Amino acid sequence: MATPKAQDEITTAPDPVELELARIPTPAAATAPAKDADPLLVAFDRPYDAENPLDWPAGRKWMVTDVLSATGFNRIMVSTIMAPALSTIAAELGMSPAESAMSLSIYLLATAFGPLLIGPLSEIYGRRVVLHASNVWFLAWNVVCGFAATKGTLIAARFLAGFGASAIYALAGGVLGDIWRPEQRGRSLGVYLLIPLLGAAVGPVIGGFMAARTTWRWMFWSTSIFQAVMIFVAFFSFDESYAPLILRRRAEGIRRETGNSRYYTQAERLDGDRSAVTVLGRALTRPLRLLAFHPIIQVTATLSGFNYGIMYVTLSTFSEIWTSLYHQSVEISGLHYIAFALGELAGSQLGGPLMDYFYRRRQAQNPAPESRIPLMFPSIIVSWAGVLMYGWTAQYRVHWVVVDIGVFLAMFGMQLGGMATTAYVIDSYGDHTSSAMAASQFLKSLMAFLFPLFAPSMYQALGYGWGNSLLALVGILLSVPLPIFIWKYGARLRAKAISTY
Repeated sequence: MATPKAQDEITTAPDPVELELARIPTPAAATAPAKDADPLLVAFDRPYDAENPLDWPAGRKWMVTDVLSATGFNRIMVSTIMAPALSTIAAELGMSPAESAMSLSIYLLATAFGPLLIGPLSEIYGRRVVLHASNVWFLAWNVVCGFAATKGTLIAARFLAGFGASAIYALAGGVLGDIWRPEQRGRSLGVYLLIPLLGAAVGPVIGGFMAARTTWRWMFWSTSIFQAVMIFVAFFSFDESYAPLILRRRAEGIRRETGNSRYYTQAERLDGDRSAVTVLGRALTRPLRLLAFHPIIQVTATLSGFNYGIMYVTLSTFSEIWTSLYHQSVEISGLHYIAFALGELAGSQLGGPLMDYFYRRRQAQNPAPESRIPLMFPSIIVSWAGVLMYGWTAQYRVHWVVVDIGVFLAMFGMQLGGMATTAYVIDSYGDHTSSAMAASQFLKSLMAFLFPLFAPSMYQALGYGWGNSLLALVGILLSVPLPIFIWKYGARLRAKAISTY
Protein backbone atom coordinates (compact mmCIF):
# COMPACT_ATOMS: atom_id res chain seq x y z
CA MET A 1 0.00 0.00 0.00
CA ALA A 2 1.42 3.39 -0.94
CA THR A 3 2.27 5.91 1.74
CA PRO A 4 1.70 9.68 1.63
CA LYS A 5 4.12 11.92 -0.17
CA ALA A 6 3.49 15.29 -1.81
CA GLN A 7 4.70 15.95 -5.30
CA ASP A 8 4.57 19.73 -5.43
CA GLU A 9 5.45 22.60 -3.14
CA ILE A 10 3.12 23.11 -0.19
CA THR A 11 1.13 26.24 -0.90
CA THR A 12 -0.72 26.49 2.41
CA ALA A 13 2.15 27.87 4.48
CA PRO A 14 1.24 31.05 6.34
CA ASP A 15 4.18 33.01 4.96
CA PRO A 16 5.39 31.82 1.54
CA VAL A 17 8.50 33.98 1.64
CA GLU A 18 9.66 32.50 4.94
CA LEU A 19 8.80 29.03 3.66
CA GLU A 20 10.88 29.56 0.52
CA LEU A 21 13.82 30.90 2.46
CA ALA A 22 13.70 28.05 4.93
CA ARG A 23 13.20 24.94 2.85
CA ILE A 24 15.94 22.86 1.28
CA PRO A 25 15.58 23.08 -2.51
CA THR A 26 14.85 19.47 -3.32
CA PRO A 27 12.62 18.34 -6.17
CA ALA A 28 8.97 18.39 -5.30
CA ALA A 29 8.83 14.62 -5.42
CA ALA A 30 11.18 14.50 -2.46
CA THR A 31 8.94 16.40 -0.05
CA ALA A 32 5.97 14.92 1.77
CA PRO A 33 3.38 15.43 4.45
CA ALA A 34 3.17 13.18 7.47
CA LYS A 35 2.68 9.49 6.71
CA ASP A 36 -0.80 9.32 8.18
CA ALA A 37 -2.01 12.62 6.70
CA ASP A 38 -4.16 10.92 4.05
CA PRO A 39 -4.26 7.14 3.55
CA LEU A 40 -5.66 7.61 0.03
CA LEU A 41 -2.72 9.70 -1.16
CA VAL A 42 -0.43 7.55 -3.33
CA ALA A 43 3.17 8.55 -2.77
CA PHE A 44 6.64 7.11 -2.41
CA ASP A 45 7.45 5.19 0.77
CA ARG A 46 9.80 6.81 3.24
CA PRO A 47 12.67 6.74 3.85
CA TYR A 48 13.26 4.50 0.82
CA ASP A 49 11.22 3.47 -2.20
CA ALA A 50 12.80 1.45 -5.02
CA GLU A 51 10.60 3.18 -7.61
CA ASN A 52 11.51 6.67 -6.45
CA PRO A 53 14.12 7.98 -8.94
CA LEU A 54 15.89 9.80 -6.11
CA ASP A 55 16.36 6.42 -4.39
CA TRP A 56 17.62 4.53 -7.44
CA PRO A 57 20.98 2.78 -7.07
CA ALA A 58 23.91 4.93 -8.17
CA GLY A 59 24.66 2.62 -11.11
CA ARG A 60 21.16 3.05 -12.50
CA LYS A 61 21.37 6.82 -12.14
CA TRP A 62 24.70 6.95 -13.93
CA MET A 63 23.35 4.75 -16.72
CA VAL A 64 20.50 7.20 -17.39
CA THR A 65 22.90 10.15 -17.12
CA ASP A 66 25.37 8.56 -19.54
CA VAL A 67 22.67 7.81 -22.12
CA LEU A 68 21.59 11.45 -22.01
CA SER A 69 25.20 12.56 -22.26
CA ALA A 70 26.00 10.46 -25.34
CA THR A 71 22.74 11.47 -27.00
CA GLY A 72 23.50 15.12 -26.33
CA PHE A 73 26.99 14.76 -27.79
CA ASN A 74 25.70 13.62 -31.18
CA ARG A 75 22.89 16.15 -31.41
CA ILE A 76 25.13 19.06 -30.45
CA MET A 77 27.96 17.90 -32.70
CA VAL A 78 25.61 17.93 -35.69
CA SER A 79 24.87 21.61 -35.00
CA THR A 80 28.47 22.63 -35.78
CA ILE A 81 29.94 19.85 -37.91
CA MET A 82 29.09 21.74 -41.12
CA ALA A 83 31.06 24.88 -40.20
CA PRO A 84 34.38 24.10 -41.98
CA ALA A 85 32.59 22.75 -45.08
CA LEU A 86 30.14 25.58 -45.69
CA SER A 87 32.03 26.87 -48.73
CA THR A 88 32.17 23.39 -50.25
CA ILE A 89 28.47 22.75 -49.66
CA ALA A 90 27.60 26.18 -51.03
CA ALA A 91 29.54 25.54 -54.24
CA GLU A 92 27.92 22.13 -54.81
CA LEU A 93 24.33 23.21 -54.08
CA GLY A 94 24.55 26.72 -55.54
CA MET A 95 24.06 28.57 -52.27
CA SER A 96 24.82 32.21 -51.55
CA PRO A 97 26.90 33.07 -48.44
CA ALA A 98 23.69 33.98 -46.58
CA GLU A 99 22.04 30.70 -47.59
CA SER A 100 25.05 28.63 -46.52
CA ALA A 101 25.09 30.41 -43.15
CA MET A 102 21.36 29.72 -42.89
CA SER A 103 21.91 25.99 -43.48
CA LEU A 104 24.17 25.98 -40.42
CA SER A 105 22.13 28.20 -38.10
CA ILE A 106 18.62 27.01 -39.03
CA TYR A 107 19.34 23.96 -36.88
CA LEU A 108 19.72 26.27 -33.89
CA LEU A 109 16.50 28.08 -34.71
CA ALA A 110 14.69 24.74 -34.45
CA THR A 111 16.25 24.10 -31.04
CA ALA A 112 14.63 27.35 -29.87
CA PHE A 113 11.10 26.20 -30.65
CA GLY A 114 11.35 22.44 -30.12
CA PRO A 115 11.77 22.48 -26.33
CA LEU A 116 8.67 24.67 -25.94
CA LEU A 117 6.65 21.67 -27.08
CA ILE A 118 8.87 18.79 -26.03
CA GLY A 119 9.55 19.95 -22.45
CA PRO A 120 5.88 20.12 -21.41
CA LEU A 121 5.09 16.84 -23.20
CA SER A 122 7.75 15.11 -21.08
CA GLU A 123 5.89 16.35 -17.98
CA ILE A 124 2.69 14.70 -19.19
CA TYR A 125 3.76 11.54 -21.02
CA GLY A 126 7.13 11.03 -19.33
CA ARG A 127 10.78 11.41 -20.24
CA ARG A 128 11.24 7.98 -21.80
CA VAL A 129 8.69 8.13 -24.61
CA VAL A 130 9.76 11.67 -25.54
CA LEU A 131 13.43 10.67 -25.71
CA HIS A 132 12.72 7.66 -27.95
CA ALA A 133 10.38 9.59 -30.26
CA SER A 134 12.81 12.48 -30.65
CA ASN A 135 15.67 10.06 -31.30
CA VAL A 136 13.86 8.52 -34.25
CA TRP A 137 12.71 11.89 -35.59
CA PHE A 138 16.24 13.31 -35.46
CA LEU A 139 17.70 10.24 -37.16
CA ALA A 140 15.23 10.36 -40.06
CA TRP A 141 15.85 14.00 -40.94
CA ASN A 142 19.61 13.84 -40.38
CA VAL A 143 19.73 11.06 -42.99
CA VAL A 144 17.77 13.29 -45.37
CA CYS A 145 20.43 16.00 -44.90
CA GLY A 146 23.06 13.59 -46.19
CA PHE A 147 21.07 12.89 -49.36
CA ALA A 148 19.96 16.49 -50.00
CA ALA A 149 20.29 17.39 -53.66
CA THR A 150 19.06 20.98 -53.40
CA LYS A 151 19.68 23.83 -51.01
CA GLY A 152 16.00 23.95 -50.07
CA THR A 153 16.00 20.29 -49.07
CA LEU A 154 19.13 20.73 -46.98
CA ILE A 155 17.83 23.80 -45.12
CA ALA A 156 14.40 22.23 -44.49
CA ALA A 157 15.87 18.92 -43.32
CA ARG A 158 18.32 20.73 -41.03
CA PHE A 159 15.43 22.57 -39.41
CA LEU A 160 13.42 19.39 -38.85
CA ALA A 161 16.48 17.51 -37.56
CA GLY A 162 17.14 20.37 -35.14
CA PHE A 163 13.57 20.15 -33.89
CA GLY A 164 14.12 16.51 -32.93
CA ALA A 165 17.57 17.23 -31.52
CA SER A 166 16.16 19.96 -29.29
CA ALA A 167 14.58 17.38 -26.97
CA ILE A 168 17.90 16.95 -25.22
CA TYR A 169 17.87 20.59 -24.08
CA ALA A 170 14.52 20.15 -22.33
CA LEU A 171 15.09 16.60 -21.10
CA ALA A 172 18.59 16.87 -19.69
CA GLY A 173 17.81 19.31 -16.89
CA GLY A 174 14.52 17.56 -16.13
CA VAL A 175 16.00 14.09 -15.87
CA LEU A 176 19.00 15.23 -13.82
CA GLY A 177 16.59 17.00 -11.47
CA ASP A 178 14.48 13.82 -11.30
CA ILE A 179 17.24 11.48 -10.17
CA TRP A 180 19.93 13.54 -8.41
CA ARG A 181 19.56 15.39 -5.11
CA PRO A 182 20.69 19.03 -4.76
CA GLU A 183 23.90 18.11 -2.95
CA GLN A 184 24.86 15.97 -5.98
CA ARG A 185 23.90 18.58 -8.57
CA GLY A 186 27.42 19.70 -9.41
CA ARG A 187 28.89 16.25 -9.91
CA SER A 188 25.95 15.01 -11.97
CA LEU A 189 26.00 18.09 -14.20
CA GLY A 190 29.77 17.79 -14.62
CA VAL A 191 29.55 14.15 -15.71
CA TYR A 192 26.58 14.79 -17.99
CA LEU A 193 28.34 17.72 -19.69
CA LEU A 194 31.64 15.88 -20.11
CA ILE A 195 30.66 14.38 -23.48
CA PRO A 196 28.14 16.87 -24.96
CA LEU A 197 30.52 19.78 -24.46
CA LEU A 198 32.91 18.04 -26.80
CA GLY A 199 30.20 17.98 -29.45
CA ALA A 200 30.16 21.68 -30.35
CA ALA A 201 33.95 21.80 -30.63
CA VAL A 202 34.69 18.33 -31.99
CA GLY A 203 32.08 18.78 -34.73
CA PRO A 204 34.15 21.32 -36.71
CA VAL A 205 37.32 19.26 -36.19
CA ILE A 206 35.68 16.17 -37.70
CA GLY A 207 33.94 18.27 -40.32
CA GLY A 208 37.21 19.85 -41.42
CA PHE A 209 38.87 16.52 -42.11
CA MET A 210 35.79 15.11 -43.82
CA ALA A 211 35.49 18.19 -46.03
CA ALA A 212 39.10 17.82 -47.11
CA ARG A 213 39.21 14.04 -47.58
CA THR A 214 35.73 12.87 -48.56
CA THR A 215 32.28 14.18 -49.39
CA TRP A 216 30.57 16.50 -46.93
CA ARG A 217 27.60 14.10 -46.95
CA TRP A 218 29.50 11.74 -44.66
CA MET A 219 29.12 14.35 -41.93
CA PHE A 220 25.45 13.40 -41.81
CA TRP A 221 25.74 9.72 -42.65
CA SER A 222 28.34 9.06 -39.94
CA THR A 223 26.36 10.91 -37.27
CA SER A 224 23.23 9.03 -38.36
CA ILE A 225 24.99 5.71 -37.83
CA PHE A 226 25.97 6.83 -34.34
CA GLN A 227 22.41 7.98 -33.68
CA ALA A 228 21.03 4.58 -34.70
CA VAL A 229 23.34 2.94 -32.16
CA MET A 230 22.18 5.36 -29.47
CA ILE A 231 18.51 4.57 -30.22
CA PHE A 232 19.22 0.89 -29.62
CA VAL A 233 21.16 1.55 -26.39
CA ALA A 234 18.60 4.01 -25.02
CA PHE A 235 15.70 1.63 -25.65
CA PHE A 236 17.14 -0.93 -23.24
CA SER A 237 18.86 1.31 -20.68
CA PHE A 238 16.87 4.53 -20.25
CA ASP A 239 14.24 4.20 -17.51
CA GLU A 240 11.32 6.52 -16.83
CA SER A 241 12.41 9.07 -14.22
CA TYR A 242 9.51 11.52 -13.94
CA ALA A 243 8.14 10.95 -10.43
CA PRO A 244 4.57 12.25 -10.95
CA LEU A 245 4.09 9.86 -13.89
CA ILE A 246 5.51 6.92 -11.93
CA LEU A 247 3.12 7.67 -9.07
CA ARG A 248 0.20 8.15 -11.44
CA ARG A 249 0.79 4.66 -12.83
CA ARG A 250 1.03 3.30 -9.28
CA ALA A 251 -2.26 4.96 -8.37
CA GLU A 252 -3.96 3.54 -11.46
CA GLY A 253 -2.78 0.06 -10.45
CA ILE A 254 -4.07 0.47 -6.91
CA ARG A 255 -7.44 1.70 -8.16
CA ARG A 256 -7.75 -1.32 -10.44
CA GLU A 257 -6.73 -3.77 -7.72
CA THR A 258 -8.94 -2.34 -4.98
CA GLY A 259 -11.83 -1.02 -7.04
CA ASN A 260 -11.55 2.17 -4.99
CA SER A 261 -11.42 5.19 -7.29
CA ARG A 262 -10.62 7.58 -4.46
CA TYR A 263 -6.87 6.84 -4.49
CA TYR A 264 -4.99 9.77 -6.01
CA THR A 265 -1.58 11.40 -6.34
CA GLN A 266 -0.59 14.91 -5.39
CA ALA A 267 -0.30 15.87 -9.08
CA GLU A 268 -3.81 14.55 -9.77
CA ARG A 269 -5.17 16.58 -6.86
CA LEU A 270 -3.56 19.72 -8.22
CA ASP A 271 -5.09 19.05 -11.64
CA GLY A 272 -8.46 18.76 -9.91
CA ASP A 273 -11.43 18.38 -12.22
CA ARG A 274 -9.70 19.94 -15.21
CA SER A 275 -10.25 18.15 -18.49
CA ALA A 276 -7.39 16.43 -20.29
CA VAL A 277 -7.44 19.22 -22.90
CA THR A 278 -7.12 21.87 -20.20
CA VAL A 279 -4.25 20.05 -18.49
CA LEU A 280 -2.47 19.63 -21.82
CA GLY A 281 -3.02 23.26 -22.76
CA ARG A 282 -1.73 24.47 -19.41
CA ALA A 283 1.35 22.29 -19.75
CA LEU A 284 2.08 23.36 -23.33
CA THR A 285 1.85 27.04 -22.46
CA ARG A 286 3.94 26.71 -19.30
CA PRO A 287 7.37 27.48 -20.86
CA LEU A 288 6.05 30.66 -22.48
CA ARG A 289 4.30 31.68 -19.26
CA LEU A 290 7.51 31.14 -17.33
CA LEU A 291 9.44 33.21 -19.84
CA ALA A 292 6.83 35.97 -19.92
CA PHE A 293 6.03 36.30 -16.20
CA HIS A 294 8.87 34.83 -14.14
CA PRO A 295 11.80 37.24 -13.60
CA ILE A 296 14.04 34.36 -12.55
CA ILE A 297 13.64 32.67 -15.94
CA GLN A 298 13.99 36.00 -17.73
CA VAL A 299 17.27 36.77 -15.96
CA THR A 300 18.82 33.30 -16.28
CA ALA A 301 17.68 32.96 -19.91
CA THR A 302 19.21 36.34 -20.79
CA LEU A 303 22.52 35.48 -19.15
CA SER A 304 22.70 32.03 -20.72
CA GLY A 305 21.43 33.24 -24.08
CA PHE A 306 23.99 36.01 -24.49
CA ASN A 307 26.87 33.69 -23.63
CA TYR A 308 25.49 31.04 -25.97
CA GLY A 309 25.24 33.60 -28.76
CA ILE A 310 28.86 34.68 -28.25
CA MET A 311 29.95 31.05 -28.34
CA TYR A 312 28.29 30.53 -31.71
CA VAL A 313 29.68 33.82 -33.03
CA THR A 314 33.12 32.45 -32.28
CA LEU A 315 32.32 28.99 -33.62
CA SER A 316 31.03 30.35 -36.91
CA THR A 317 33.94 32.77 -37.50
CA PHE A 318 36.85 30.90 -35.92
CA SER A 319 37.80 28.89 -38.99
CA GLU A 320 37.86 32.06 -41.11
CA ILE A 321 40.57 33.54 -38.88
CA TRP A 322 42.92 30.64 -39.50
CA THR A 323 42.30 30.30 -43.21
CA SER A 324 42.25 34.04 -44.04
CA LEU A 325 44.55 35.72 -41.51
CA TYR A 326 46.91 32.86 -40.70
CA HIS A 327 46.68 31.12 -44.12
CA GLN A 328 46.21 27.65 -42.68
CA SER A 329 44.43 24.76 -44.37
CA VAL A 330 40.82 23.83 -43.62
CA GLU A 331 42.01 20.69 -41.81
CA ILE A 332 44.41 22.60 -39.55
CA SER A 333 41.87 25.36 -38.89
CA GLY A 334 39.49 22.73 -37.56
CA LEU A 335 42.05 21.61 -34.99
CA HIS A 336 41.90 24.98 -33.26
CA TYR A 337 38.38 24.13 -32.09
CA ILE A 338 40.08 21.86 -29.59
CA ALA A 339 40.65 25.03 -27.53
CA PHE A 340 36.86 25.33 -27.29
CA ALA A 341 36.47 21.80 -26.06
CA LEU A 342 39.26 22.07 -23.49
CA GLY A 343 37.92 25.34 -22.11
CA GLU A 344 34.38 24.01 -21.69
CA LEU A 345 35.56 20.71 -20.26
CA ALA A 346 37.82 22.43 -17.74
CA GLY A 347 34.97 24.74 -16.73
CA SER A 348 32.50 21.90 -16.25
CA GLN A 349 34.87 19.61 -14.38
CA LEU A 350 36.01 22.36 -12.00
CA GLY A 351 32.57 23.94 -11.68
CA GLY A 352 30.82 20.72 -10.66
CA PRO A 353 32.94 19.95 -7.57
CA LEU A 354 32.98 23.63 -6.59
CA MET A 355 29.18 23.79 -6.66
CA ASP A 356 28.85 20.71 -4.48
CA TYR A 357 31.54 22.00 -2.11
CA PHE A 358 29.82 25.34 -1.54
CA TYR A 359 26.45 23.63 -1.21
CA ARG A 360 27.73 21.23 1.47
CA ARG A 361 29.28 24.13 3.39
CA ARG A 362 25.87 25.84 3.51
CA GLN A 363 23.82 22.67 4.02
CA ALA A 364 23.70 23.10 7.78
CA GLN A 365 22.10 26.50 7.16
CA ASN A 366 19.33 24.95 5.05
CA PRO A 367 20.52 26.51 1.75
CA ALA A 368 18.22 28.01 -0.85
CA PRO A 369 18.83 27.74 -4.62
CA GLU A 370 20.48 31.16 -4.46
CA SER A 371 23.52 29.45 -2.94
CA ARG A 372 24.47 28.61 -6.56
CA ILE A 373 24.81 32.28 -7.54
CA PRO A 374 28.28 33.18 -6.09
CA LEU A 375 29.97 30.83 -8.55
CA MET A 376 28.76 33.08 -11.38
CA PHE A 377 30.93 36.02 -10.32
CA PRO A 378 34.44 34.59 -10.90
CA SER A 379 33.30 33.49 -14.34
CA ILE A 380 32.59 37.10 -15.35
CA ILE A 381 36.24 38.15 -15.14
CA VAL A 382 37.62 35.04 -16.80
CA SER A 383 35.15 34.83 -19.68
CA TRP A 384 35.24 38.45 -20.83
CA ALA A 385 39.00 38.73 -20.34
CA GLY A 386 39.25 35.70 -22.63
CA VAL A 387 36.98 37.32 -25.24
CA LEU A 388 39.18 40.45 -25.25
CA MET A 389 42.38 38.43 -25.41
CA TYR A 390 41.07 36.34 -28.31
CA GLY A 391 39.91 39.38 -30.29
CA TRP A 392 42.98 41.57 -29.96
CA THR A 393 45.55 38.80 -30.43
CA ALA A 394 43.75 37.69 -33.59
CA GLN A 395 43.59 41.33 -34.75
CA TYR A 396 47.37 41.66 -34.54
CA ARG A 397 48.06 38.09 -35.70
CA VAL A 398 49.87 37.11 -32.52
CA HIS A 399 51.11 33.50 -32.38
CA TRP A 400 48.20 31.06 -32.69
CA VAL A 401 48.80 29.63 -29.20
CA VAL A 402 47.87 32.97 -27.59
CA VAL A 403 44.67 33.21 -29.64
CA ASP A 404 43.71 29.69 -28.59
CA ILE A 405 44.42 30.53 -24.94
CA GLY A 406 42.02 33.47 -25.20
CA VAL A 407 39.30 31.19 -26.58
CA PHE A 408 40.05 28.64 -23.85
CA LEU A 409 39.58 31.26 -21.12
CA ALA A 410 36.37 32.58 -22.67
CA MET A 411 34.80 29.13 -22.89
CA PHE A 412 36.08 28.18 -19.42
CA GLY A 413 34.47 31.21 -17.81
CA MET A 414 31.18 30.88 -19.68
CA GLN A 415 30.88 27.21 -18.78
CA LEU A 416 31.66 27.89 -15.11
CA GLY A 417 28.89 30.48 -14.90
CA GLY A 418 26.54 28.47 -17.10
CA MET A 419 26.64 25.45 -14.80
CA ALA A 420 25.69 27.58 -11.80
CA THR A 421 22.81 29.08 -13.79
CA THR A 422 21.53 25.66 -14.84
CA ALA A 423 21.74 24.30 -11.29
CA TYR A 424 19.82 27.33 -10.02
CA VAL A 425 16.98 26.74 -12.49
CA ILE A 426 16.83 23.00 -11.67
CA ASP A 427 16.71 23.71 -7.94
CA SER A 428 14.09 26.42 -8.33
CA TYR A 429 11.50 24.68 -10.49
CA GLY A 430 11.09 21.17 -9.07
CA ASP A 431 8.69 19.04 -11.10
CA HIS A 432 8.58 21.60 -13.91
CA THR A 433 12.30 21.67 -14.62
CA SER A 434 11.85 20.63 -18.25
CA SER A 435 9.46 23.51 -18.91
CA ALA A 436 11.83 25.92 -17.15
CA MET A 437 14.76 24.64 -19.19
CA ALA A 438 12.68 24.91 -22.37
CA ALA A 439 11.94 28.56 -21.59
CA SER A 440 15.64 29.26 -21.05
CA GLN A 441 16.62 27.32 -24.15
CA PHE A 442 14.29 29.41 -26.30
CA LEU A 443 16.38 32.54 -25.76
CA LYS A 444 19.66 30.61 -25.91
CA SER A 445 18.95 29.02 -29.26
CA LEU A 446 17.41 32.19 -30.67
CA MET A 447 20.57 34.15 -29.86
CA ALA A 448 22.78 31.35 -31.16
CA PHE A 449 20.80 31.56 -34.41
CA LEU A 450 20.82 35.35 -34.73
CA PHE A 451 24.28 36.35 -33.48
CA PRO A 452 26.31 34.58 -36.21
CA LEU A 453 24.21 36.37 -38.85
CA PHE A 454 25.62 39.79 -37.90
CA ALA A 455 29.09 38.61 -36.84
CA PRO A 456 30.76 38.77 -40.30
CA SER A 457 29.56 42.35 -40.87
CA MET A 458 30.61 43.39 -37.36
CA TYR A 459 34.12 41.99 -37.71
CA GLN A 460 34.45 43.48 -41.19
CA ALA A 461 33.52 46.92 -39.89
CA LEU A 462 35.28 46.88 -36.50
CA GLY A 463 37.92 44.17 -36.77
CA TYR A 464 38.31 41.35 -34.28
CA GLY A 465 39.76 43.56 -31.56
CA TRP A 466 37.07 46.25 -31.37
CA GLY A 467 34.37 43.76 -32.32
CA ASN A 468 35.17 41.57 -29.33
CA SER A 469 35.57 44.64 -27.14
CA LEU A 470 31.99 45.60 -27.97
CA LEU A 471 30.77 42.10 -27.14
CA ALA A 472 32.71 42.09 -23.87
CA LEU A 473 31.26 45.47 -22.85
CA VAL A 474 27.70 44.30 -23.40
CA GLY A 475 28.52 41.03 -21.63
CA ILE A 476 29.81 42.84 -18.53
CA LEU A 477 26.78 45.14 -18.45
CA LEU A 478 24.56 42.05 -18.34
CA SER A 479 26.58 39.61 -16.25
CA VAL A 480 27.29 41.90 -13.29
CA PRO A 481 23.89 43.34 -12.26
CA LEU A 482 21.65 40.39 -13.21
CA PRO A 483 23.24 37.79 -10.85
CA ILE A 484 23.18 40.39 -8.06
CA PHE A 485 19.48 40.88 -8.72
CA ILE A 486 18.57 37.20 -8.37
CA TRP A 487 20.94 36.79 -5.40
CA LYS A 488 19.07 39.54 -3.57
CA TYR A 489 15.48 38.96 -4.71
CA GLY A 490 15.41 35.34 -5.95
CA ALA A 491 13.79 33.81 -2.86
CA ARG A 492 10.93 36.31 -2.80
CA LEU A 493 10.35 35.97 -6.52
CA ARG A 494 10.17 32.17 -6.26
CA ALA A 495 7.74 32.37 -3.34
CA LYS A 496 5.41 34.73 -5.21
CA ALA A 497 5.50 32.62 -8.38
CA ILE A 498 5.04 29.24 -6.73
CA SER A 499 1.40 28.82 -7.83
CA THR A 500 1.76 30.11 -11.40
CA TYR A 501 3.56 27.19 -13.01
